[in-house]
Amino acid sequence: MPHSLILILVGLACFICGGVIAFFLRHQLAVRRFHKAEIEARELLSHANDESKGILLHAKEGSLEIKSGAEKEARERRSELQKQERRLIQKEENLERKLANLEQREQTITTKDKELEKIRSEAAELRNRQITQLEVISRISSSEAREMLLERIESEIQEEASCRVRRMEEKVKEECEEKSRCILAQAIQRCTTEVVSESTVSTVSLPSDEIKGRLIGREGRNIRALEHATGVELIIDDTPESVTLSCFDPVRREIARLALNRLILDGRIHPARIEETVQKVREEMEVIIQKEGEQAALKAKVSGLHPELIRLLGRLKYRFSYGQNVLTHSVEVALLSAIMASELKANVDIARRAGLLHDIGKAVDFEMEGSHAHIGGEIVRQWEKSPLVAKIVASHHEEVPITSVEGFIVSSADAVSGARPGARRESLEKYLKRLEELENIAKGFSGVEKTYAVQAGREIRVMVKPGMIDDISAMRLARDIAKRIEDSLSYPGQIRVTVIRETRAVEYAK
Repeated sequence: MPHSLILILVGLACFICGGVIAFFLRHQLAVRRFHKAEIEARELLSHANDESKGILLHAKEGSLEIKSGAEKEARERRSELQKQERRLIQKEENLERKLANLEQREQTITTKDKELEKIRSEAAELRNRQITQLEVISRISSSEAREMLLERIESEIQEEASCRVRRMEEKVKEECEEKSRCILAQAIQRCTTEVVSESTVSTVSLPSDEIKGRLIGREGRNIRALEHATGVELIIDDTPESVTLSCFDPVRREIARLALNRLILDGRIHPARIEETVQKVREEMEVIIQKEGEQAALKAKVSGLHPELIRLLGRLKYRFSYGQNVLTHSVEVALLSAIMASELKANVDIARRAGLLHDIGKAVDFEMEGSHAHIGGEIVRQWEKSPLVAKIVASHHEEVPITSVEGFIVSSADAVSGARPGARRESLEKYLKRLEELENIAKGFSGVEKTYAVQAGREIRVMVKPGMIDDISAMRLARDIAKRIEDSLSYPGQIRVTVIRETRAVEYAK
């Protein structure tokens, strides 16, 4: 056998032996791994059995606890239900007892209602018998007695209403008086004018009595010429060194006075000179009147007036009312109206304008028919642009209803200007007549004993009989007297009514 074949066979044998050895080694290793895996599996199985046993034991314990808790809760609920059932049974028993009591009470009430109805019928019958007996005794029917009772109740209600009205009036009056007092005080403090001291009678002083003869002239021709030229009546009487001029027109009277003074100073008194002098004085008077009107408008701070209105204002310089100069009064009313309108947030220009023109009708009231307020309203309506001013002038004495705040302001300012101390002067006869009328109005009421007009007619004091007039009736009487005075008398300012009720108890110690 060749050498190379032997080597091949030896190599092949070695290779086979090596494969067999490797197979046996790999088999042994696999067997060992199998045994090891089997051991681990057994250990895992044993551990899993132990854990499952523990879980089962824990689950059994938990189920036992849940079961015991459920049984306990069931027992508690069963006990609670038994208690509620006992309560319901007890309440049902109580309701049954109450129902029985209610039925018993209902029966008692029904019985009492029957008894009460019987008593009512008996009382009604007794009342009817008593009413019949009372009607027989008092000789008054029930309807008459009812009317008497209603009259008494009505009287009590009237007294109560009078008390309430009095309280409300006092409250409102206090508030209004406080407000108006402040406004009027401010207005009066800011507007001061002179006290009236002028006379309404025009008297011309003569240097000697012989001038009277010269004024009369031969067969009275001088006095006739003067009266014809001026339209004024000259009264020459026994009064020493004086001549009286009489005329309704104050401007004519002033022209005659000035002309007469100039004639006396000149000394030449004859008809031609009289006519010449009167004509010059008349021309000068027109200028004076125009200047007086312009000066009054300037004092009142009123601009833009028509020249005719200014001329009529100037004529008021020679017009007097109760001794008060009308032009001065008009300026004062204009200033007061402006101040009051400013305080009350009204139209100051309208109030000032209407206050200045409110008495302009007095400049021509002796020439036209109607009141000076109506005449003044027509004049202002003709020459003034504002219809409101004309309406205020026509209504400042309330002959026409006042419809604006400025109208009330002008009316109040007019009253304040005429009622202030020293503003006016009236004759003794008119003064006494006004006081007498004031006292007679108060005497016309039932229960009045005496009346006294005091404070120059600004207050009336009424003494009443205490047996006929009580305190509530005294308040009502004061209001009724004030209302009657407002309706019956014409007076400047306001009149205070004071009702005095006095009760005296007199005893003598012996």
